[in-house]
Amino acid sequence: MVIRSRRVVLPDIVRPASIHISNGTITRVADYDDVNEDAIDAGDLVISPGLVDTHVHVNEPGRTEWEGFDTATRAAAAGGVTTIVDMPLNSVPATTSVEALETKRAAARGKCHVDVAFWGGIVPGNADELDALVDAGVRGFKCFLVPSGVDEFPHVDESDLRRAMPVLARCGVPLLVHAESPRIITECGLRNADLWRIESTINPQSATLNPQYMVYLETRPPAAEVEAVRMMIRLGREFGTRVHIVHVACAEAADEIARAKVDGVPMTAETCPHYLTFSAEEIPDGATEFKCAPPIREARHREALWGALQSGVLDLVATDHSPAPPSMKCRGDFMRAWGGVASLELSLAALWSARLKPSRYEGGDDVERRLQPSDRNVDDGARRLQPSVGDITRWMSEAPARLAGVDDRKGRLGESRSGGRLRPWLPGIEPAACAAGFVQ
Repeated sequence: MVIRSRRVVLPDIVRPASIHISNGTITRVADYDDVNEDAIDAGDLVISPGLVDTHVHVNEPGRTEWEGFDTATRAAAAGGVTTIVDMPLNSVPATTSVEALETKRAAARGKCHVDVAFWGGIVPGNADELDALVDAGVRGFKCFLVPSGVDEFPHVDESDLRRAMPVLARCGVPLLVHAESPRIITECGLRNADLWRIESTINPQSATLNPQYMVYLETRPPAAEVEAVRMMIRLGREFGTRVHIVHVACAEAADEIARAKVDGVPMTAETCPHYLTFSAEEIPDGATEFKCAPPIREARHREALWGALQSGVLDLVATDHSPAPPSMKCRGDFMRAWGGVASLELSLAALWSARLKPSRYEGGDDVERRLQPSDRNVDDGARRLQPSVGDITRWMSEAPARLAGVDDRKGRLGESRSGGRLRPWLPGIEPAACAAGFVQ
């Protein structure tokens, strides 16, 4: 099979090219006119590597009614995601032992419409399981520094990490960290609980119903991210373990990561489409579909995250796709609602659409400096840079594939790489139509 386009995203350039594929593998990338009469002409459609989403909660087995492998991988395929890496929670059992991994693999067998890999989990007391999990094929490990929301995946503390991180360093696999400080979140939660109790003497409903988004936002402040990131920088420097901070949501955490990288700490980090698209000022009270952790913050953080992506402080974009039944979103009550955004099929559409929006943030000199343009296009009426299709491919294909250790065959177009996982798409399409085309 031969497919050609005027816009093929290659590792170093976007140019007209033809891609020659045999038995699902790219045999060569040739000139645009080097085709036979049976070639597929994609015209102006961008041909890029399939997206790799390294942060997906499938939830099967155990909570398949939340999301199973069939529906999750159908959603992925609809959005151009050709590889997902499944998180070790919220399935039951959690992927914290080889036995649990094999249970999950059995549940997935015959149901997957895209390629699927798995992260293992680090919880208190399972350090002796980690070597065997690596041997069994997990791509690395995920841990929480705060309660995860499900009992079967408890959070770890520094003593647990000190037992686990030398194993990961020796095995050469990354540690993915949900980085929020339990100390700060506990203090903020208690402080807010005191306020709710006082308010409930005036309004009895306020003790159980908290529709205000800003109240929830105050329970998980930027300081919680910063303190946790600082601990992981310190431990990463000590043990040489590759630390990956998931779903960075605040400017200050990105600044800590930037300094660590300059200092040579082996660290990468991601953010998510919802942090790059929305801002706290735009979220209506009671709209619990926006609840996630860390929370969607004010516009200044959104703009700083875009700048951190452009500068390389943040390496990639992943969805943190975390679906749940609608009843668990507890419309109108941010304190009881499940925290998670389901966006697997919309990630490319969301990111491409968001990068076209002018920035509404009127920030200070520091943010202005972080967002200085280089050689890429800039909207004259905005401070936000306009990323190219090459940038999107780097953030959503190449870097995630490298994190998961599948970059020998995923994330880039070239000889001996997967030819059955190409992603044709049209950047010029209207955002609403783009999104509608992805939903199935």
